[in-house]
Amino acid sequence: MTLAGFIAYSGALALAAAIPGPGITALVARALGSGFRSSLIMSLGLVVGDLVYLTAVVLGLALVAQTFGAVFLVIKWLGIAYLAWLAWTFWTSGITAEKVEARKGEGGAVGAFLAGLAVTLGNPKTMVFYLAITPTLLDLKTITIADYGILAALTVVVLLVVLVPYLALAAQARWLLRTPRALKALNRTAAGFMAGAALAIAARQ
Repeated sequence: MTLAGFIAYSGALALAAAIPGPGITALVARALGSGFRSSLIMSLGLVVGDLVYLTAVVLGLALVAQTFGAVFLVIKWLGIAYLAWLAWTFWTSGITAEKVEARKGEGGAVGAFLAGLAVTLGNPKTMVFYLAITPTLLDLKTITIADYGILAALTVVVLLVVLVPYLALAAQARWLLRTPRALKALNRTAAGFMAGAALAIAARQ
């Protein structure tokens, strides 16, 4: 691969990642509810989900992914169900002043990571980018193992550069909200983000 190819891929990925979608909304809601650390772990799950798609495309498995569409459909609806459950949780109980610290560890690191992975694997925007757009940016027939390593590294760096500011700002906003009224608004906002993400994924084919 050429330097121009790597730059084109990085630029397209950064643009796609920066556009708010189910992944961003899920991260923001997680940061609002559980703080920076939990949302950072969730972002790592999102990144791994992207690497799964990248690997599939590089290995020429796009056709296989389309053939086994039922598997992706199941993953998609599991992701939707998880987001809907989070939205309900935030709306009905959500965060109280007493729960702010306790919610940091809620679900654990593994839960946060798997949540990010599920959201990415079930995100139609991610599917379209890797299964439709990426093959037009890269000459998949000429990619070597070294090229794949560079692409994977670029994917991790670009996604973290784009995602971390979102979750950092959301986590900071969480600590600025102290009063019961502000916490209620926070809970409803987080619930709205999660419900919106679930609806966005469900509405896309």
